[in-house]
Amino acid sequence: MSDQNNRQNSDQNNHQINHQGSHQNSRQHNHPHRRCGREGKKATVVIPNYNGLSFMEPCFKALELQICRDFEVLVVDNGSTDGSVEWLKDQGVTSIFLDSNTGFSGAVNRGIRAASTPYVILLNNDTEPDCHYVGEMIKAIERSPRIFSVSSKMIQMYHKELMDDAGDMYSLLGWAFQRGVGRSSAGYNKACRVFSACAGAAIYRRKIFDEIGYFDEMHFAYLEDTDVGYRARIAGYDNIYCPSAVVYHVGSGTSGSKYNSFKVKLAARNNVYLNYKNMPALQLAVNLLPIMAGIAVKYMFFRKIGFAKDYVEGLKEGIATAGTCRKVPYDPRHLRNYFAIEWELLTGTLIYLYEFTARQIAKL
Repeated sequence: MSDQNNRQNSDQNNHQINHQGSHQNSRQHNHPHRRCGREGKKATVVIPNYNGLSFMEPCFKALELQICRDFEVLVVDNGSTDGSVEWLKDQGVTSIFLDSNTGFSGAVNRGIRAASTPYVILLNNDTEPDCHYVGEMIKAIERSPRIFSVSSKMIQMYHKELMDDAGDMYSLLGWAFQRGVGRSSAGYNKACRVFSACAGAAIYRRKIFDEIGYFDEMHFAYLEDTDVGYRARIAGYDNIYCPSAVVYHVGSGTSGSKYNSFKVKLAARNNVYLNYKNMPALQLAVNLLPIMAGIAVKYMFFRKIGFAKDYVEGLKEGIATAGTCRKVPYDPRHLRNYFAIEWELLTGTLIYLYEFTARQIAKL
């Protein structure tokens, strides 16, 4: 389970994560020939960036090679100090420059609100999409107006034989995880529903954010995409996986299963938020025992690798501050959706156990 429990493609040293609080001011830089929301375009590719200059050129090169041209690019820079701001200005890239690091959630929310296209593609700066990527994502989300998000086939950049993410799942144990991570990239070629899309490379139907809310900025980072996908499921929308939309991602290929105090504490806190916000009281009561079991297993794991204190501190902070979260109000009209979600939590648990076991056997 060591490479699964903190779902969020944790490449903190590359980009979005640096715990500095909310921004106060921002500046938008528009190239005269690249305006956000230019008429006729279907999608805006929003790229959050924090000190990711080394990734910019290959990412933009991959976007230039897209066969489908029905998109434009908007970068939201989180107060970078590595020359990213100067590079973006020199290249004439439409950008929003924030004065401080607002985390992944804050950055992409600014980008989503600035876009006027029907769809928004969120793309990590340390990715290189296949030339068919944008076209396949648009095609997938247009299959039904009930689709909120589409998750792509994310493959590890430096180990292309291995998957990075085939859509995100959630379980009765309260664990979110990347479906397929560490397994053969020759598989996972069937489109299917997933619990939520991995926001590192996903397309979203923009207008639905106005109904269910945007990415929760209390999360700062970790589990924010699972949270917004959860809210979409409560409202009756679907999140799907598109295997023909391929993107190569540096994150998991270099960070692997490494942990640090910040990551462990923040993910633990956000896990409390995730359950509190999205589960009605009755569902929380029904799932309390498996959630507690999941917490116990994680505690034992983190104690083994030296992060038990950070994990407990994160849980305590989550419990103490959960009341400040915007809880999804229970609506009887969504009762059927809650039953469907409960079934997805069960199947998610089984998928996790199967994939974890398969990875352990492969190591023998």
